[in-house]
Amino acid sequence: MSGSPVRWLRNRLAPNDREPGGLRTEREVQAAYDLYGGELFGFACKALGDRQLAEDVLQETFLRAWRAPQGFDPRRGSMRTWLFSIARNAVVDAMRRRTAREGAGHSSWDTVPEPPPAVDAVDQLVERIQLDEALKQISPQQREAVVEVYFGGRTCAELAAELGVPAATMRSRLYYGVRALRRVLEENGWLAP
Repeated sequence: MSGSPVRWLRNRLAPNDREPGGLRTEREVQAAYDLYGGELFGFACKALGDRQLAEDVLQETFLRAWRAPQGFDPRRGSMRTWLFSIARNAVVDAMRRRTAREGAGHSSWDTVPEPPPAVDAVDQLVERIQLDEALKQISPQQREAVVEVYFGGRTCAELAAELGVPAATMRSRLYYGVRALRRVLEENGWLAP
């Protein structure tokens, strides 16, 4: 990620009109691959540190998505988020297989080394994508308040002065924005219990 988190969030909040409505046909799978294949490959490659394994994970991601298209619900999030969730699971599976293969000479599973910390980076990216999707579902005024205050490090008073609204209005937007964001995250099962 280059630049500030605020700029990244702003850029990601623009809707993608080219996204296919599902993965039921070969044309839709190809469109999804064209849109997200490079990004998913980079994600897998960075997490695994192995280009060949990342290619296998990319193929596995689209195969899983094609076999279970009913898992995609555009009301819960974008296809991008759904594919990244599948890719994250495929990366974890690949890491487990690699660890088991490398640990085959060990006498006990307890002596098999833990997967590399890349899983944490994978989780962070998936969480960022989920947050991005949730932010798209709250009002623009609330989204602006949440992004600028929580991710931009600004105060409600600073933002209110810049936008020409009372500070109390900005605090209300922030309060209700956080509540709405939490509700969206909970409804989609993206918020840890």
